[in-house]
Amino acid sequence: MQNMPLIIFDIDGTLTESMQADDVCFVRALAEVWDFHEVDTDWSKYRHVTDTGLLHELHEVRNGRAPATDELAAFREHFLKLLAQMLVENPVAPIAGAPELLTHLTGQGGYGVALATGAWQASARLKMACAGLCYDDHPAASSDDAHDRVSIMKIARQRATECFGETDQVVYVGDGVWDARACRALGWPFIGIGKGERAERLRAEGAVAVLPDHTDLDSFLRISAQATNR
Repeated sequence: MQNMPLIIFDIDGTLTESMQADDVCFVRALAEVWDFHEVDTDWSKYRHVTDTGLLHELHEVRNGRAPATDELAAFREHFLKLLAQMLVENPVAPIAGAPELLTHLTGQGGYGVALATGAWQASARLKMACAGLCYDDHPAASSDDAHDRVSIMKIARQRATECFGETDQVVYVGDGVWDARACRALGWPFIGIGKGERAERLRAEGAVAVLPDHTDLDSFLRISAQATNR
């Protein structure tokens, strides 16, 4: 269908309540695999807030060089093992209203849906499955595809185009200031998901609107329609 409006979603903190589990496993893997301790987890300070981008920056700062392919592979294998174990012991939930929203958008909603995550595909798939969602239901791009979020988002859009056709109506939904900054670089409208201080930061970064979760379907649809000039 030509010019079907496209909504691209981040995953962690946007569709799944998985930010804490992800951070804990990431920092633990840094200590156990690379012996990196006292890591600053304010990811907004880093150049590229993606799994691959963070690892490259941390390794360059600590060791003065980019990580080798085998070093990245060893980290990733250990991280995924830690994450899988944590999700068994402490399952993550979907962000409230996310399953219903995705069902509506891809059904009677008349929108194309895609995913653009800074996580690796394997970890994104694990977290979504744990939350009762399916990564493979949607065209997607991840940290396997690029180091930087802008490139990941552009790849997700291209893959969505192959499924839904060309469109000039695109909106991105995310929970991080890095999402807002990437949208600003691309000229895409950005809908934030967050509460309290996070919500204020997202508004300050240029979000067209910020919602606490996905339970208010009417508001989300109205905001999306306005953002895509539908």
